[in-house]
Amino acid sequence: MIRIKDLSFRYRGSSEYALSRINVEIRPGDFLGIIGPSGAGKSTLSYGINGLVPHHFPGDFYGALTINGLDTITAGTEAIARQVGSVFQDIDAQMVASVVEDEILFGLENFGVPREEIAERLENALHAAGIADLKTRTIRSLSGGQKQKVAIAAITALRPGIILLDEPTGELDPQSSWNIFTYLKELNDRYGITIIVIEQKILLLCEFVKRLALMDKGALILEGDVPTVMGYADTLKAAGVNIPRVTELGSKLAARAWYQGKLPYTLAQGEVMMRQVLSRKQPAREGSPHAAL
Repeated sequence: MIRIKDLSFRYRGSSEYALSRINVEIRPGDFLGIIGPSGAGKSTLSYGINGLVPHHFPGDFYGALTINGLDTITAGTEAIARQVGSVFQDIDAQMVASVVEDEILFGLENFGVPREEIAERLENALHAAGIADLKTRTIRSLSGGQKQKVAIAAITALRPGIILLDEPTGELDPQSSWNIFTYLKELNDRYGITIIVIEQKILLLCEFVKRLALMDKGALILEGDVPTVMGYADTLKAAGVNIPRVTELGSKLAARAWYQGKLPYTLAQGEVMMRQVLSRKQPAREGSPHAAL
């Protein structure tokens, strides 16, 4: 359980707060997606969860943040790292080995994973991340997207209680992004690992996560299950979030009273919505949904 109560933080030397009175609980086994525009405080919140704030990034810290009862202010970063596995935006700074296989083995061998499990976990992580063919490659020979996959494989192989990822698909193509989220969902479903992911690809989040949190200007604006948060399409747009086109369409149809259901956020839901709208069999006159479409 992650409990965040009245959390505010200002980086040393800054006059502005990066986080302002954040209150949220992230339950065991949750799959939370964090969205928001650039500068919303998403990465700073992740630094608070993994202990980088304020241990590595000093500043004014107010409120409380605990992980399974562990106070992140009084606990050391090593103790926090045993609770939270992190994948950062700066992938190069995260790499500790020169070869892909060794990068994944480093964590497995240093975090107390039973020796008889190491080989299987290594292979599973490589295949799940789609990098089995990179096993013996040097890190410096990889592309940015390949390095992201290695970093994700190294963390997921450990199966920590909590996995925190900051823009994990930023340099990945759509299919690779889908594969990574499918793997994260498997870890969430099979092992009950809590997944927290900061991601710009909101349609991808809507397909996989259980809850969404919207941040803007250091504050937590919305938080709840996916249908609830996506129902606030205007709030999301005002915060600069690119909502799925199918949600945009649903919002426009609802504004004209042509659709009364929950706003869709997947293509399948959009199809259901359009079947409902078109089944009304209104004449194609000016102002009707048929004429508009």
